[in-house]
Amino acid sequence: MKRLKRNLLEVITEEELLSKLRENRPLRVKLGIDPTAPDIHLGFAVVLRKLREFQDMGHTAILIIGDATAMIGDPSGRSKIRPKLSAKEIEENVKSYKRQIFKILIPERTEFLYNSQWHSKLRYKEIIDIASRYTVARILERDDFSIRLDKGTPLYMHEILYPLFQGYDSVVVRADIEIGGSDQKWNLLVGRELQKEFGQPPQVVITLPLLEGTDGVRKMSKSFNNYIGISEPPNEIYGKVMSIPDELIIKYFQLCTDSSDREIRDYRERLQKGENPKNLKSELARRIVSMYHSKGLAEKAAEEFERVFKDKGLPDKIPEFSIKEETTILDLLVASKLLSSRSEARRKLSEGAVYIDNQRIRDPFFKIKGSIIVKVGKRRFLRVKLK
Repeated sequence: MKRLKRNLLEVITEEELLSKLRENRPLRVKLGIDPTAPDIHLGFAVVLRKLREFQDMGHTAILIIGDATAMIGDPSGRSKIRPKLSAKEIEENVKSYKRQIFKILIPERTEFLYNSQWHSKLRYKEIIDIASRYTVARILERDDFSIRLDKGTPLYMHEILYPLFQGYDSVVVRADIEIGGSDQKWNLLVGRELQKEFGQPPQVVITLPLLEGTDGVRKMSKSFNNYIGISEPPNEIYGKVMSIPDELIIKYFQLCTDSSDREIRDYRERLQKGENPKNLKSELARRIVSMYHSKGLAEKAAEEFERVFKDKGLPDKIPEFSIKEETTILDLLVASKLLSSRSEARRKLSEGAVYIDNQRIRDPFFKIKGSIIVKVGKRRFLRVKLK
């Protein structure tokens, strides 16, 4: 219990969790995944790492791939309707998830289930039965729903049904425990209530803190472009960790690494005594890169960072891109895939984040006429050659 409770926000309830642990059997620990993005980042890894702790104790991770519910779109924390994904987009994202998730979880103690397996078989009568188990008043207690209603923002019936379908997943898989970020607490509690309605022992609900992204303000998310992906190149992970605000150093050590309580106290004392936060961030970056790549690559990433950012040098290896004729910087950024879209390229140019041979460029129609080195932000480089 002491180990499992570490870094948690809430356990509903501790008595039930202790009782289940005493049953001396592999517990079914559920985690719902809506595959709305193809990358796993450090924020989501916080939940996965807690799930791994349960696996280390002999329990089973039940990963519910929400391919059915993703077509609805989770309304949690949303001020407007969330775009629905196509079946093809969902399948591509799930493939990416599976490639990454076993960097953390144990394959032999992990079950992957798609909730379309049972949701697609639900008949009209069964959907009405599920809906009859929960009141509209309870649904509208949600802050994100009530705020939207107060503002006159549309709230659609399929969004109201989302927590019921997610909760029904717990009934189908007979979950003993469900874990998630603090923003999922309401959805997890719905599952607990539905299990009672269907005559099952209610699942224990465990919530974990949300990890702020590199901007230090909003939760880590690809939508906010403030994320650190666990499958990103070592240099990228290292550089992004070095960019986090100083006040997040301890929280990252707590939630993103296996640092002991004694180590956390030591890091906090070092900061209080006035040590340069950059030293601790370097230790943090090394540990995270080592976890998802290797110690050797972590050391190389540290050396590269020092050369590029401290000594103002260039990386050892710079991707190359060839052009056949004169082109604009805007077209080059997109064609080379240095940036993902013309809108993102325009934004980076207007922010002054694009450099050609160390000269800042803001004009999207600046002509590229020869061989150059392009830099976007602090860590992305491209060597352009004219054929």
